[in-house]
Amino acid sequence: MKSAITISLTPQARSGPFVFHDGLADACIAIEKLGFDAIEIFPPAANAIDTAELQGLLDHHHLAVAAIGTGAGMVIHKWSLTHPDPAIRHEAREFIRAIIDTAGGFSAPAIIGSMQGKYEGDVTREQALAWLAEALEDLGEHAASHGQPLLYEFLNRYETNLFNRIEPTAKFLRGLKTKNVKILADLFHMNIEEADFEEAIEAGGDLIGHVHFADSNRQADSNRQAVGFGHTMIAPAIAALRRIGYQGYLSAEVLPLPFPLIAAEQTITSFHHYVG
Repeated sequence: MKSAITISLTPQARSGPFVFHDGLADACIAIEKLGFDAIEIFPPAANAIDTAELQGLLDHHHLAVAAIGTGAGMVIHKWSLTHPDPAIRHEAREFIRAIIDTAGGFSAPAIIGSMQGKYEGDVTREQALAWLAEALEDLGEHAASHGQPLLYEFLNRYETNLFNRIEPTAKFLRGLKTKNVKILADLFHMNIEEADFEEAIEAGGDLIGHVHFADSNRQADSNRQAVGFGHTMIAPAIAALRRIGYQGYLSAEVLPLPFPLIAAEQTITSFHHYVG
């Protein structure tokens, strides 16, 4: 397994669970020094990434891109793949498609998390899932044209009412024609929703394509901190990931608490403790 850490380029997500928020250049210096393998980027749009600059930073600091998130489409525009307005669903899909193209240029996958949306009002669950499936079929195959999977992140019940656990997510994805959509398993969401990390991860099996490495501490003022700053039982999750043969990234999508560098240091320390 490999280590990664998040960088947000989206000012509107300043309070979000991303470790670095002040640009790629300074973040990459710190990330290389700490010994991470890769970065996960949260941009406001695909064209906000200067690809030449990013490639230069990656080469100089010996880093890779683990994944690129699409959530700014929801944060900034309130677009989703299950919105009742077909024009907004179209905007959401094209926003994601552009990020898939950018990510593919760095041999990285794109992530669909908050842009999945939810069902509410006159939209039934069945209708929302039909729209979601249609979008994932299209975007999954588009990602395949870059030789990359598309990552679908199930979220906790407070963020979506579509899928909140690995097993039903896996069942849904296995029902798609495309076989190029993989699961992003976030330990923060799992701590809320899963009764047993090991059973959940094993249910996902080879569909698990990315992991968000995060801790939870309900006694703290702020949850979703670096692994080691909470009470989540990480060892069983790592053991299960080993059993399914997972060799991808453990990426820290966590709050920059108490400070970004401390969160990053704690993450890489925990990574080496659990992974080696």
